[in-house]
Amino acid sequence: MLSVFSRARKMAGQTLLALSALALAACEPLSTAGTSSVSRNQPVQVALLVPSGSGRASDEDLAKALENAARLAIRDLGQSQIELRVYPTSGQASVAAQQASRAVSEGAAVILGPLYAAEANAVGHAVAPQSISVLAFSNNTSIAGGNVFVLGQTFENTARRLAGYAASHDAGRMAIVYDRNAAGEAGRAAIAAGAQQAGVAVVAQEGYDFSQNGIRNAAGGIAERAQAANANSVFLTADSAGALPMISQSLRDEGLSPDMVQFIGLTRWDIPTQTQSLPGVQGGWFAQPDPNAWGQYVSRYTQAYSAAPHPISGLAYDGIAAIGALVKAGRPINASTLTQGSGFAGTSGAFRLLSNGTNERALAISQISNNQVRVIDPAPTSFRGGFGF
Repeated sequence: MLSVFSRARKMAGQTLLALSALALAACEPLSTAGTSSVSRNQPVQVALLVPSGSGRASDEDLAKALENAARLAIRDLGQSQIELRVYPTSGQASVAAQQASRAVSEGAAVILGPLYAAEANAVGHAVAPQSISVLAFSNNTSIAGGNVFVLGQTFENTARRLAGYAASHDAGRMAIVYDRNAAGEAGRAAIAAGAQQAGVAVVAQEGYDFSQNGIRNAAGGIAERAQAANANSVFLTADSAGALPMISQSLRDEGLSPDMVQFIGLTRWDIPTQTQSLPGVQGGWFAQPDPNAWGQYVSRYTQAYSAAPHPISGLAYDGIAAIGALVKAGRPINASTLTQGSGFAGTSGAFRLLSNGTNERALAISQISNNQVRVIDPAPTSFRGGFGF
């Protein structure tokens, strides 16, 4: 089991490292409302802030992927009324703020990006006096609000979707099992809130130290208390790059068998693909974007650029999709129009921005069975009916 924990860290690779990088800590957002207007007679300038210039190859690759995705979205929309200008930030908050101010002085009506949460927070403050909206490539809800919107899939969104599904599928007595670290605590809070909204009873909340010894020492007690509370589901915050391989198997070994409790994952259990073969996650549920919509995006991107897209690149496409829809309708780009209830169509299906700066995405519920992923509840195609959240 110790080798499984170590091997899982290695197999996660750059994809999960990049995804986790979006959750860097930042300050409180500034409260303001954007009022940028558009004209049918003039192109709308969109400033794309990317992390190039940092000296890190991963940032350079991601910067290019974000630009590629944004330009693909403009092409797919047939939207000649969008003028994209790219500004490098070096992944630095101070540089990002300077570049955002420069972009606005050069006519930008909206900011797309930047990548890291600290950057996005700084950019939001920098352009708030001009009432410019910022669509950041982050999933960190602590920076959301005012003129800053986060495009990344959030813990809160995922937890609501899964808790709602659990409530209607005999898994409504839930034990939350979480890492005792920043990400784990954030996940625990999101699950608890999602469970309350869905009418799910949280019968236990059990943490473990984020280490092999921490899991080994805690697993028996966690399983015992979950059984004593008559839990019929266990909602795990762990991810593939960290504790998931070990904690899932340890809890199974301690008696939480699939016929007793339903395992549910807050993170993607299909990335990387090796995760699907872990014994402890067999039968487990997790949420993912509409695989059909994402597959279509991957196909278009690969055809255009002869390479598969970076997972985060879809956020740049989605940002342009939202902006393009408003431009096409001749509507202003501000907090009111960006948060239209019907939402927008993006790389992973329907999504909408919320007035608190976070987002809702249409998510599918998937299950791992026999080392394979299958969708057991498709992603909704629109926001009619509220997605059952």
